[in-house]
Amino acid sequence: MRFSALAILLLEIELTDEQAYALAQYLKRVQFDDFRRRAINEDDAYLMQNAASEVRKALSDAGYDPR
Repeated sequence: MRFSALAILLLEIELTDEQAYALAQYLKRVQFDDFRRRAINEDDAYLMQNAASEVRKALSDAGYDPR
């Protein structure tokens, strides 16, 4: 499947407070090596990491910003 670099996907999901906090914790702790081990190549790993960063920012904006 080919994706357009210009397309923007807006996701709306339902999470409990507990799920949102746990996901925020996970995204805070995950490292590039975790993405790289699961990616096809390094470019794919960077795309995954960038997407995770956007989700982490959205969770932070919603008040789920673990320290």
